[in-house]
Amino acid sequence: MKLNKSVIAPVFKLKDVFGREIDLNAYQGKRVLIAFFRHAGCPFCNLRVHNLTKVYEEFKAKGLEMIFFFESKEKVILRSTFHQEVSPIPLISDPEKEWYKTYGLEESTYKSVMSHLTSFVQTTLKAKNKDLPIHMMADGESFSTIPAEFLLEKGLQIRKVHYSTRLNDRLDIDVIRRFAETGNAPD
Repeated sequence: MKLNKSVIAPVFKLKDVFGREIDLNAYQGKRVLIAFFRHAGCPFCNLRVHNLTKVYEEFKAKGLEMIFFFESKEKVILRSTFHQEVSPIPLISDPEKEWYKTYGLEESTYKSVMSHLTSFVQTTLKAKNKDLPIHMMADGESFSTIPAEFLLEKGLQIRKVHYSTRLNDRLDIDVIRRFAETGNAPD
């Protein structure tokens, strides 16, 4: 079931791939971006992770924290030097997709196929030009997972929900920046 804005985000207390305990309750006094990605070799997702890590320090200085979920197993994520460099942003491995289900993420082979047909080549070239990892799905990862992003206000209230309509459909960086600065998230 998809989540709506204005509800309190489902709270988790999990270890990230770096062994740190990530307790969402500890973020009560901060604004948070929670982003759910596909697998560790997905060019669409790795391009997004790259773009978010470039603005991480700016957003953190404005009081916004980020938490990333991947459906890949921890060992797959940790084999990637790119993903190891994402630290200090927490990366949580959720191969059973327990939290993907809790946050209402969609499985859609149709949306995934359409994304691959219309923008896979361009996205892969952009990712390759930035030396981002691209590889086939491994060990139980899904072709049909559709990403989502959530902006949480202080107190963990969801202010903006973005369930992607295609694999490269994400919140605009300027929307996240405005939210970090003001707490406003336009519809």
